[in-house]
Amino acid sequence: MTTGLRVALAAGVTVTAWASAFVAIRAVGPVFGAGPLALGRLLVGGLALTVAVLPRRAWVRPTRREWLLLAVCGVSWFGVYNVALNAAEAQLDAGTAAMLVNIGPILIALSAGALLGEGFPKPLLLGAGIGFAGAVLIGFSTAGAGSRFDLTGAALCVLAAVTWTIGVLTQKPVLRRLPALQVTQIACVIGAVACLPWAGGLVDALGSAPAPAVAGMVYLGLIPTALAFGTWAYALSRMDAGRLGITTYLVPTLTVLMAWPLLGELPPALALLGGVCALTGVALSRWRSRPATASPAGPDVAHPDPAPQRGRGRTGGGPDVTVPGPHSPERRS
Repeated sequence: MTTGLRVALAAGVTVTAWASAFVAIRAVGPVFGAGPLALGRLLVGGLALTVAVLPRRAWVRPTRREWLLLAVCGVSWFGVYNVALNAAEAQLDAGTAAMLVNIGPILIALSAGALLGEGFPKPLLLGAGIGFAGAVLIGFSTAGAGSRFDLTGAALCVLAAVTWTIGVLTQKPVLRRLPALQVTQIACVIGAVACLPWAGGLVDALGSAPAPAVAGMVYLGLIPTALAFGTWAYALSRMDAGRLGITTYLVPTLTVLMAWPLLGELPPALALLGGVCALTGVALSRWRSRPATASPAGPDVAHPDPAPQRGRGRTGGGPDVTVPGPHSPERRS
């Protein structure tokens, strides 16, 4: 199996598992509560990841900077994200929550442009604007008749998207040196430690929770956490964050398809329209990697060119392209 196929398979596992997480949280969240469910999920996931890491005997000691990045990733993406998402799904249906949280790739693209030198090409800015409009539509649609709680749920989804962005931006540099499984395990354990204030609530909930709810919590820890975060880290260590992030826009669609028969719920029509806007916005924001243009928009090159150039063109847009002829070809893209 080629590396590209393994990366695609890892991304597919991540997307499917994360979509199922929105449905599972909606189903078992009322039994545990936001904080206790996050702690239980991370404890199960952290234990499973630790069991997977130990036999490998391939521990790479993180530097002080890497520990700092791992701590930020663990607290934000594994800790705050899970608590915020659980609390949001107490107010919103699973499909709407998935669509609203998945403004994350737009935030990642904008942050990468500012912090990683990828720039702000026009398609990116246009896509970000359309995607943000979609998020606004989703937020208003979930407000119903001015319900404060629905607006709170939408705000919590935005918080989850922001912490997701922080997690990816801090995880990516660490993956350049540390194994993906080790990075996931450390971040998950740090997130579990951050959620320890809800330990008492988790113990109380486990004492009265029915078996299906406990099984749902264990599922969240094993599949959407241990497995999916692991496959995400594997894929992220081998491709650009923005290109990988766009794959997660399949999550809302899959979530809606799962929630319809399992939970009997569909998002409001306006939320579906907002989801379409969000998908369109992200597609436009990544359109820069498709056309052959001569303007250098960023360091990420999706094509296997041997020359280490920063342009995007496929057909001789930069001075480093070797051609079997005069050194000064006509300026044509």
